Amino acid sequence: MSFLNKLEKLMSDKGIENLSRLSRETGIPYTTIDGFYKKGTENIKLSTLKKLANYFDCSLDFLVDDNITEDTDNEIHTIAAHHDGEDWTEEELEDIENFKKYVLSKRNKK
Repeated sequence: MSFLNKLEKLMSDKGIENLSRLSRETGIPYTTIDGFYKKGTENIKLSTLKKLANYFDCSLDFLVDDNITEDTDNEIHTIAAHHDGEDWTEEELEDIENFKKYVLSKRNKK
């Protein structure tokens, strides 16, 4: 999926109906965003990509790699914890869930 296809999908998912609104909400000049369509996307500045990734809460890899069709960087696939007992208490399971949320919140601030 191309950068522009991803941008349009992300905009649609977030309810952004036009490039003007995207410009206002991201702080990226309208002419820059409009230029993606008129001039191409080969030389997008890293600072612009970071603003888009932050705004849409997705990874830079997702935005720029045409082979990546879904952003999975914010998913935790495995979490390991040592426990000497056989069963987890509800409190321990809740602590693990809270830790996962904490890790994701820190990852999203990068």
